[in-house]
Amino acid sequence: MSNIPQLLVHDHEDNVGVVVVEDLKAGTEMLCVVTHDNSTFKLKAEQDVEIGHKIALKDIAEGDTAIKYGEDIGKFVGAVKKGHHVHTQNLKTKRW
Repeated sequence: MSNIPQLLVHDHEDNVGVVVVEDLKAGTEMLCVVTHDNSTFKLKAEQDVEIGHKIALKDIAEGDTAIKYGEDIGKFVGAVKKGHHVHTQNLKTKRW
């Protein structure tokens, strides 16, 4: 496993993190950093995910609220398994 973070999480309440490396491949055991207190944890990427995109930190049900920065950033319109890609196919803003 690399000692370079591959996923950043802003707050311990978040249920998604952001990929911060190019070419993240399925099966990667990621080093994840919580920027609030610089703590770390490991999470396996279950899919290839592009830099800047989100990954679910736990199993999330359709209808659940997405939490990033400790804040509500949208509603899940599809269930997402832990370690899977979170993007427009399963997450929508609540603004419209």
